Amino acid sequence: MSSSDPKTRPKPGPWPPAPDAAPVPPSSWAKRTGFRPKFSGETNASDSGQISLPPKPREPVNQPDLEAGRARATPPPAPVPAPASSQALANGDGEKVPAPVAPTNKDQTVKRRRDSDKGLSMNGNGHGNGNGSGPAGPTERNQHPQPQPRRAPRNEEMVVVDGMDDDGFTSRHSHMKYQLRDTPGLVPIGLYGFQHYLSMLGSLILIPLVIVPAMGGSHEDTSNVVSTVLFVSGVTTLLHTFFGSRLPLIQGSSFVFLAPALAIINSPEFQGLNGNNFKHIMKELQGAIIIGSVFQAFLGYSGLMSLLLRLINPVVVAPTIAAVGLSFYSYGFPLVGTCLEIGVVQILLVILFSLYLRKISVIGHRIFLIYAVPLGLAITWAAAFLLTETGAYNYKECDVNVPVSNIISEHCRKHVSRMKQCRVDSSHALKSSPWFRFPYPLQWGTPVFHWKMAVVMCVVSVIASVDSVGSYHASSLLVASKPPTPGVVSRAIGLEGLCSVLAGLWGTGTGSTTLTENVHTIAVTKMGSRRAVEIGAGILIVLSLIGKVGGFIASIPQVMVAGLLCFMWAMLAALGLSNLRYSEAGSSRNIIIVGLSLFFSLSIPAYFQQYGISPNTNLSVPSYFQPYSVASHGPFRSKYGGVNYVMNTLLSLHVVVAFLFAVVLDNTVPGSRQERGVYEWSETEAARREPAIAKDYELPFRVGRVFRWVKWVGL
Repeated sequence: MSSSDPKTRPKPGPWPPAPDAAPVPPSSWAKRTGFRPKFSGETNASDSGQISLPPKPREPVNQPDLEAGRARATPPPAPVPAPASSQALANGDGEKVPAPVAPTNKDQTVKRRRDSDKGLSMNGNGHGNGNGSGPAGPTERNQHPQPQPRRAPRNEEMVVVDGMDDDGFTSRHSHMKYQLRDTPGLVPIGLYGFQHYLSMLGSLILIPLVIVPAMGGSHEDTSNVVSTVLFVSGVTTLLHTFFGSRLPLIQGSSFVFLAPALAIINSPEFQGLNGNNFKHIMKELQGAIIIGSVFQAFLGYSGLMSLLLRLINPVVVAPTIAAVGLSFYSYGFPLVGTCLEIGVVQILLVILFSLYLRKISVIGHRIFLIYAVPLGLAITWAAAFLLTETGAYNYKECDVNVPVSNIISEHCRKHVSRMKQCRVDSSHALKSSPWFRFPYPLQWGTPVFHWKMAVVMCVVSVIASVDSVGSYHASSLLVASKPPTPGVVSRAIGLEGLCSVLAGLWGTGTGSTTLTENVHTIAVTKMGSRRAVEIGAGILIVLSLIGKVGGFIASIPQVMVAGLLCFMWAMLAALGLSNLRYSEAGSSRNIIIVGLSLFFSLSIPAYFQQYGISPNTNLSVPSYFQPYSVASHGPFRSKYGGVNYVMNTLLSLHVVVAFLFAVVLDNTVPGSRQERGVYEWSETEAARREPAIAKDYELPFRVGRVFRWVKWVGL
């Protein structure tokens, strides 16, 4: 290459010439304008400052489509003809080419503001010329040599949404129907909000159907608890969207609290109770939940959560959430086996809808993928109803309503369990439930506080916070301009603690936290509007006041509940492991940490659960609840009964062991930030300067101005 002016001739580089840098994807400016630069610092500039010939046109980029399950080819933008001066220089012509005029400070300010509002940035990422003003001319680049462009981090390539920006954040505008602050209208947003909750039906209603029968509650008690869960879920979701993270995340009874709740329910002091066991155990649960929730609120509003965020990364979140789903293997299919023809059909239908029919669209909606759980439940329930009405489960001189202890006939004793599990008319919850019922606090009585159960719930509240942190980060990449600041995360965790206090006062049986399935639902429905979730929460509150709704849900046969839970827990385990996409998933460091955490989360609790149990041991709890009765026979047997209870219970919980292994190993084993996939939260000062982030996360009604001095729980 030559030049007519020797003063502007590029200086020769080192010999032998350095190899060309690996090409990286074009920057955000080039994506939006369709510009294909001949001389861009992001393609062919080497460390020597020499300009090589432009590469061949790029192949179409394959962008993964989460719903379609296949790569979607996106044609490259049409190249814009380069200026004549650039073409002459590339062809070796010797005429002098003036350097492009640098933009003014005003132009740079406007461009940076526009980019920040879209969550895009070209500064400091190795693309462009570092000032956000587009590709530099050859003369300007020779005067200011550019560093060798780095290869795009692997975690930017592995996110399972449509595209990525140069910051490593997902491309939000190309795949979502509604963004965080969108309000398309009352009717469509109401329909989308109701759809959002309906697609998460399993996560909202299934926990009461497990814990209430375990406490000895009646069908009427189950109906009342279901209505209470719906009411509290609606109220806490509204609080969270207004004063928490402000992301479109549904709050509800989390599976994180299910295992410790079952451990408390099966405590030895509750085994010999006479009379109404349900209210007595529920009051004990309420007391433990309230204390644990106050501790969680303290973590958030004191700012300690901002410090704990340094320890919480994808390699910690992934095995912790996965252990929640894997921990219930002893409950799932053993209960399905009590009526195989109903339970297996339930599982197969949900698999059919969510996998094999997921690409089928009706009026632009993938109804089988979005409504896999309610559709599978409806079809299976209808089939079971037909079998019941045709007499498939009728046995001569046998009545399903007669208690087992009063059955004399051996023939009836043999079939009574099958009749109760398979028939759909064995529950009278729908008939006995009133049309209107308002859930009120302390409806089961005054909570009872015991320190040993409260300690268990305090530890579990920390793990629930870890689950929520992963959901905040993943959902913000889908719907918001940028991830929240550490202060916003602390504020959200603090509010979740207060919401769990409400759950304890109302008596839902578990704490309230962000449901892990939120991220999957947002990605599938492509609905990220905060207003839609708020309207859906209002609909949920109205439905909770109709007693027949709770009675209808409470009458779902137990075997169908178990079948749905098998799918929900499997999904939960997969969603947990999907957090590894933000890290180097192929790194041997991360593979070993996750593998050790998952294996010992299954093996160590198995040791505690099986300790002291012989084949001839006669336990008073069903086989699928035996893993949660470890407090009565665990290996810790000191002279302090409370300490024994806490240690035996905590170390028998799979999620606690997984969290301990993951958080210790990930924060002690050396690894780069990119390898670990360290969560990138927005900086507080930058968030205050950028209007898009402020509008996404600032508190409404000017509440943030009152608490502006509390810097660790705000922007």
